[in-house]
Formats: sequence, C-alpha cells, structure tokens
Amino acid sequence: MTGGLTPGPAAGAQADVTPHGQIVVDVSGKVRRPGIRHLPAGSRVEDALRAAGGVREGADTTGLNRARVLTDGEQVAVGLPAAPPAVGGAGAGGATAGLAGPVAPVSLGTATVEQLETLPGVGPVLAQHIVDYRTEHGGYRSVDELREVKGIGDRRFADLRPLVRP
Repeated sequence: MTGGLTPGPAAGAQADVTPHGQIVVDVSGKVRRPGIRHLPAGSRVEDALRAAGGVREGADTTGLNRARVLTDGEQVAVGLPAAPPAVGGAGAGGATAGLAGPVAPVSLGTATVEQLETLPGVGPVLAQHIVDYRTEHGGYRSVDELREVKGIGDRRFADLRPLVRP
C-alpha cells in the first residue's frame, strides 16, 4: 500500500486559518491516534503525523511529502490504498509513473498544479487553466464549473467529475 494525502494549497493561495491562528486537519489511516487535529498555522504534514501519535509500524509513507505545509480543512491519509481508477479510466498517461492516484476526490478549491496533474488526462497546461479559472472566479462553487475551463470538453469532464470536488 502507498500512503497518500489529499490536495493541499494552490501555489500562492492563502491558507484558511481559524481565528486563533490554528488550522484543523483530519489525520487518518495508519497512525496511532487518527482523528481531527488542531495545529498552528504553517504546520507541515510531519507535524500532523506527530500530533496523531506517529505512523504505525509497517505503514508505507512513500507517497507522503512530510515537508508540505498544510491548509485548514485538509485530510492527511497514511498508508491507504489509492482510489480505484475512474470507469473508462485514464490508461498509463493519467498519473505520474510509480505514484498512487488520489486517495480522495481532488479539491478544485485548493489543489496545486502538481496535484491536478495526477488526474487522468490533466497535464501541466490544463492543470494551470484549472488554477487560473479558480483565481479569476474566486473558487469553484460546483464541479460543473469545470466545463467552463479552457480545454475541458464533455468527455474529459465526464472522466474528471467523479474524481474532483469543489
């Protein structure tokens, strides 16, 4: 099994922070004490793992970037299997070779270009268009707004719809 985590902040995006300078993250999977953790703003994945009592023996953390800065409301999933491919899947070109796909739907509101590239049929140019749309329109209120992004037609939208959330 490969560790994974849900999307983090977009490059240059301002992280949501609670009024007390804290963020709230959900640490799940193969950690000693899974659950909701309140951490100081600017905390990293490693801090969330430590707050959850550490990774359980034998858990594969290959897919975790322990140095990544967390954002409020995200989930860090440790040692969980990758999500099954979408029906009519992506083939070999959809995800980066050797890495597991997303373990949960990718957040259009917070995903980085690199995280969007893990989706089937999304390369660096399309991922940047998705981020640009988010910036220009103040986020995504629904997944259906993906239809308005340059480069996403009906077929690609149908492939992406079950893999993303606003």
